[in-house]
Amino acid sequence: MSEQKAASRPFRLRVWGRNACFTRPEMKVERVSYDVMTPSAARGVLEAILWKPAIRWIVERIDILNPIRWESVRRNEVDIKMSPNTNGFWIDDIGNDGKPKHRQQRAGLFLRDVDYVIHARFEATDLAGPDDNPTKFQEMFLRRAEKGQCFHRPYLGCREFAADFAPITNGEPLPQPLEQTPDLGFAQPRDLGWMLYDVFHDRSADTSHVHTCTDECRPGFFTARLDMGQLRVPPPDSPEVRR
Repeated sequence: MSEQKAASRPFRLRVWGRNACFTRPEMKVERVSYDVMTPSAARGVLEAILWKPAIRWIVERIDILNPIRWESVRRNEVDIKMSPNTNGFWIDDIGNDGKPKHRQQRAGLFLRDVDYVIHARFEATDLAGPDDNPTKFQEMFLRRAEKGQCFHRPYLGCREFAADFAPITNGEPLPQPLEQTPDLGFAQPRDLGWMLYDVFHDRSADTSHVHTCTDECRPGFFTARLDMGQLRVPPPDSPEVRR
């Protein structure tokens, strides 16, 4: 499959939802979303539909169709992780005041009524075998996307914000933004500052495709810019991606 890596055709997938939160890492206590979907969130949507050890998704562009709208929400969150010894069953402790001990109310600034088109392709990994070819995975992805099949429900940054999705087939015109606003970079390109590209994991620690983060796992960032409603994403090995 490696010699056919370049033959991986581009895919276009439309995703939309009522809310989204692509959390800025510098504001993870009180969650604040980036203005638009991040490349890592787009990759997560694609992998929810089709993930195989033999391929990795490369996001190339994200089109923003709806105006950027915000919504402030207060919600209850738990401030500790569930222990694996609980076997999936967890009960909060009660504090001296008679209220749940580990539940806290947090504010969040989320996106509302989002609609994106993800442009992506996949390429082979070192785990691709002799029977793994692009055509097989291309047809598999399109078949699953058209039927709405997925390994788990895709989400828009946070798991509670479920995403709907539909593929855009070759020859089908691309949907256009509802409004050509300066927020989307129509009057002139709009800089969004540093944006999380993805987390580059240390694969040497993987066992049976189960990943455990090590000190060698690194986040990558790039300078995001909106131009004519499009966020162009550099290749993962590009010098534009800082790790």
